[in-house]
Amino acid sequence: MPKRALLDHRPYLLLSLLFGISYFFVMDGKVGGSWLALWKGAGVGFLAVYAAHRGRGRDGALIAVVMALGALADVVLEFSFLVGGAIFAAGHLVAIWLYMTNRRAEPTGSQLGAGLALLVFTPVLAGMITYPLDNWILAALYATIVGTMAAAAWTSRFPRYRVGVGAVLFVVSDLVIFAREAGHMSRDMAEWLVWPLYYGGQFLIATGVVQTLRKGKV
Repeated sequence: MPKRALLDHRPYLLLSLLFGISYFFVMDGKVGGSWLALWKGAGVGFLAVYAAHRGRGRDGALIAVVMALGALADVVLEFSFLVGGAIFAAGHLVAIWLYMTNRRAEPTGSQLGAGLALLVFTPVLAGMITYPLDNWILAALYATIVGTMAAAAWTSRFPRYRVGVGAVLFVVSDLVIFAREAGHMSRDMAEWLVWPLYYGGQFLIATGVVQTLRKGKV
């Protein structure tokens, strides 16, 4: 990439990486309260800025909205688990629209099978993990939206090994959260897994979609 392009466009990704990676080392309480929530949201927030700046057309706007809602949800989750989850669900619905309007022309049987597995097994696993918690049905309904998002991403025309894998990482991060809340996984282990899976997934999704749009492949 030419130096001028690096100066013009990469700072958003570099800032995202700076906040996203550093958050992992401060999330145990070294920075408190609202500052920690804002630090957390900045990682994906700068992905939203990157997508808005580098994306093209309607699809560029949609992926920017997906990332912006994800960043907002990251902040709100520090204060309300249910409201943060609702914002994430809204972002997933926007992502589903993006992926469904960019479907792969001729998906293979294995691609369709993987998409179906994500669609079916994500809510099934979420229900099995969280049952009999009071909100296990709500968790399964949310997981249905997440699974639909991941299935749509995997069968879209965006690169599977970036956008598709990123969506799968998002699914796994949510399943780890459910396992933590249900007591099937220690909080310490979950804390080590959730953020890298989640942030890594968002980074792959944002860069995969934007760079594909920039190349004019979609």
